[in-house]
Amino acid sequence: MSSRVVLVTGCSSGGIGYALCERFAAEGCRVYATARRLEAMEGLKAHPLVKLNTLDVTSDEDVRRVVEAIVAEAGRIDIVVNNAGVMGVGPLIEQPMDNVKATFDANTYGALRVAQAAFPHMATRRSGLIVNIGSVVGAIAVPWNGLYSATKSAMHMMSDILTMELKPFDIKVMYIAPGSVRSNISNNQAATFKLPETSRYQQFLPNIIQRMNASQGPNSLPAEEFARQVVRRVLQTKPPIYMTLGGNARLFKLFLWLPKGFVLWYFWRLFSRRT
Repeated sequence: MSSRVVLVTGCSSGGIGYALCERFAAEGCRVYATARRLEAMEGLKAHPLVKLNTLDVTSDEDVRRVVEAIVAEAGRIDIVVNNAGVMGVGPLIEQPMDNVKATFDANTYGALRVAQAAFPHMATRRSGLIVNIGSVVGAIAVPWNGLYSATKSAMHMMSDILTMELKPFDIKVMYIAPGSVRSNISNNQAATFKLPETSRYQQFLPNIIQRMNASQGPNSLPAEEFARQVVRRVLQTKPPIYMTLGGNARLFKLFLWLPKGFVLWYFWRLFSRRT
């Protein structure tokens, strides 16, 4: 079982995908690591079981090219890990529609696009696992990163539906909802984020920055430990349908049982305080 062929998206250095590739390879899997730029995955070159490929998950042609190349070389794809994604920091009401479409394309449509490309090969073999990396904020609303939350909420529903609809082909689906995991995602966003001068939310800029960096606090789970726990469950004979782990993951599970009005009040109060 350890010789499985694994495709992972979003594998830039310092991120969750990078750590997952290292862990899958450590378990003896044949790993195809992908990102939009090869140089972003430079450190993975050293591992003999990891092969690097450029992949833009927003491109139908690019996804088909990579999946077909892997099948041609390895003969199959056993596991797809849809990890590629971007943040969508800022007030949802002021998000430009082009950015809304691009974020959904990268986070949600991209995952479905890769799953669709792998599906015929998995269905023919009547075997396979699709792992979608979502977020705890896909189920619990938190302000100032609402576009990202919406994409992960859609991914969660998509995963549940695929869990049912892929049963006839013996293809399993696993949705993972990370809490706080130490990675480079906030740093990448910080390098490009700027609240427009015309925004009506200027007074909340410190809160938006606070929210952008919230997942990188002292209780966040190191990406390597996240990968270790995830890969262990993924490689089980019967992987779970749902898994959540990371900083504050248990707290977010509790929020699911509390009155929604209280939860919305709590998070708005937490991320709207004046500094």
